[in-house]
Amino acid sequence: MNKQKIAILVDTCCDVPMEMVKAYGMYVLPVKIIYHDREYLDGIDISAEEVYRGFDKEIPKTSLPSGEYIEKTLQQIREDGYEKVLAITLSSGLSGTNNIVSLVAQEFEGLDIFVLDTKNIAIGSGFHAIQAARYIEMGMSFQDIVEKLQKDIPRSKVFFVVSTLEYLQKGGRIGLVASLFGNALNLKPIISCNEEGIYYTVAKVRGRKQSISKLMEIAKKEIGKYKRYNIAIVHGDAQEAADEVIQQMKDQMPGMEVFVEGQISPVLGVHTGPGLVGIAVEGLD
Repeated sequence: MNKQKIAILVDTCCDVPMEMVKAYGMYVLPVKIIYHDREYLDGIDISAEEVYRGFDKEIPKTSLPSGEYIEKTLQQIREDGYEKVLAITLSSGLSGTNNIVSLVAQEFEGLDIFVLDTKNIAIGSGFHAIQAARYIEMGMSFQDIVEKLQKDIPRSKVFFVVSTLEYLQKGGRIGLVASLFGNALNLKPIISCNEEGIYYTVAKVRGRKQSISKLMEIAKKEIGKYKRYNIAIVHGDAQEAADEVIQQMKDQMPGMEVFVEGQISPVLGVHTGPGLVGIAVEGLD
């Protein structure tokens, strides 16, 4: 436990790598994945691979962490000796998780809890948790960390492409992305989150290969704004494509401090489908 007794709480949609969750002692709220005959906890009793392999039989639904689960987690944090909590969630524009965590936190006694709406998704949200842990290690006060995290929100960007918009449409997560791109034209949008934390189209490109090239171009432009930055290259059942992106970009990231790679969480896979390739950049200066 750190001297200031500050705990970090994240939801699984923040996609903080498990090794970092363990290294920094973070607490995690799993989102629920719901099939017609059973519920699973995201990343705990179902894997991303199992979700993708099951799409031919059923596309599951997802649900927020329950208020009871959130309360039990906060009780555990209190019992573990912490006095303050930095709760970091995905965008309130994409999920009700931030709202339910905020509601439970308001009624919970014995902890000073700050809930951050990252206005982002996946590791774009998770980078804030990683930075919070680093700020704690630096000895920053709770209030200073709260202020810094709020200022950091616009510095974290996620850009991604999907093979099809079908899954975003079915999950109601299409946001401001035009959902009627013609399959005949093979148009692929580069998607990100706007200032309200809602999906929007950054660029439209024809074809899979060209869309990934454009994705890298946009990410490199974002990297160019900063001397120091955290970066992630992630995928949803698209390891080969992600590996190619890493190979092409690895020598063009001289200011990188934290690098994350791997597959997105199962619940994010439900909403984006197989074939996602994403790049996240968080500026540090």
